Amino acid sequence: MTSTVPRILIVGGGYAGFYTAWKLEKLLGRGEAEVTIVDPLPYMTYQPFLPEVAAGEIEPRHVVVGLRRHLKRTTVIAGKITGINHATKTATITPIVGDETWQHEYDQIVVTAGAVSRTFPIPGIAENAIGLKTIEEAVAIRDRLTSNFDKASVLPAGPERDRLLTVVVVGGGFAGIEVFAELRAYASSLLKSYPQLSFDDTHFHLIEAMGRIMPEVSQKTSEWVLKDLAKKGAFVHLDTQVKGAVDGVIELSTGEQLPSDLIIWTAGVMANPTVVRGSDLPVEERGRIRTRPDLRVGTDEEVVEGAWAAGDVSAVPDLSGGGVGGFCVPNAQHAVRQGKLMAKNIVAVLRGEQPKQYFHKNLGAVAGLGLYNGAFQSGKIALTGFIAWLAHRGYHGLAMPTWERKFRVVGDWVQNFLHGRETVNLEAVQNPRATFEEFAARPRPAAPAAEAPADEKKPEPVAAK
Repeated sequence: MTSTVPRILIVGGGYAGFYTAWKLEKLLGRGEAEVTIVDPLPYMTYQPFLPEVAAGEIEPRHVVVGLRRHLKRTTVIAGKITGINHATKTATITPIVGDETWQHEYDQIVVTAGAVSRTFPIPGIAENAIGLKTIEEAVAIRDRLTSNFDKASVLPAGPERDRLLTVVVVGGGFAGIEVFAELRAYASSLLKSYPQLSFDDTHFHLIEAMGRIMPEVSQKTSEWVLKDLAKKGAFVHLDTQVKGAVDGVIELSTGEQLPSDLIIWTAGVMANPTVVRGSDLPVEERGRIRTRPDLRVGTDEEVVEGAWAAGDVSAVPDLSGGGVGGFCVPNAQHAVRQGKLMAKNIVAVLRGEQPKQYFHKNLGAVAGLGLYNGAFQSGKIALTGFIAWLAHRGYHGLAMPTWERKFRVVGDWVQNFLHGRETVNLEAVQNPRATFEEFAARPRPAAPAAEAPADEKKPEPVAAK
């Protein structure tokens, strides 16, 4: 017997997906609908905190929100949506283990698959660079930099030590500037534990193809950030492109070469191509799902019934007039609010009511630039330094979902204030069996022959007389 309860399928457990499911649980009555969320990861990552994770200021597990822990009435499937046939209202689910896929039927589909790092066909980038979209990448960055300090401390001054202590960040947007400044501050704090190394041994370079950084803030604020980074010994290369990164050597369009063991790529994102290309939903020229202001898929003239989209994977018109190209920019501020409204709109449609349009005027932009330093811009109001840093922590501390997660993050900040940031290197966790394999492969020494008990010893031969 086929269930008559509406089935809601949410594709992706990031900001928009998690908040949609979380809000639906609060709005839907018992038995009013069945909600399923599909994501290969069992958690949502609060990405604005990734630079602080990379700099040892927040513990990694504290900036992720477990889907199963906080979505009590939602079915969570560990897998990927690799195909959407909205004509038949079925989605193809590929589990995280095994090769067998299956078709999942739905009545309403919510596409919130997010974005992935956008790279270009630059030689060596795919092999040597690391992004900053996941908690795993942030942890790997912190461990790599800390491990490189350990290695460099036992090397004489020279090219290899310089390479280990050179950090290159590609991309001068908010993500790039924040991780660049946080790592610069982290490296400076590490030096007190390494008397063999000096400040001049560390080298930080940020590469930006445009003529300025942080386009979200005013020119004056951008210039202040540049001066602040320069005071801290960091180099920013404007109007410069990366031509190659073969064998860890960054080649710049200026002809300069920067050997580095830590290359971080933050030069833009693109809508999740696996979901977008595998669906029959309408897509605009930049590869995002066409979405109406009420967050239903479609255009002003035509609605795709039963399909919704939000977050980085969607092209939602920005009714406030502040968006790039007329659309909402891909950031957490929009994704969270879109997810909440989308849940309300879905419930409204299920109950025969009209959905509301998404309208949100940008509250401003705030960036953390290391401990006690930041930049804030809201309209013509600009703050820098300690006050902006407080604004950064205050805003994101409140925006972190669930009180349980808020307390954990604030607890980390308090611990760091009292005891300093965490600088333990756990890079070995990326290959936890290395030591086991090393000793298991060694040949065992031959055991010494056991001496026979005294009463079992053979008598000595007696010489003949």
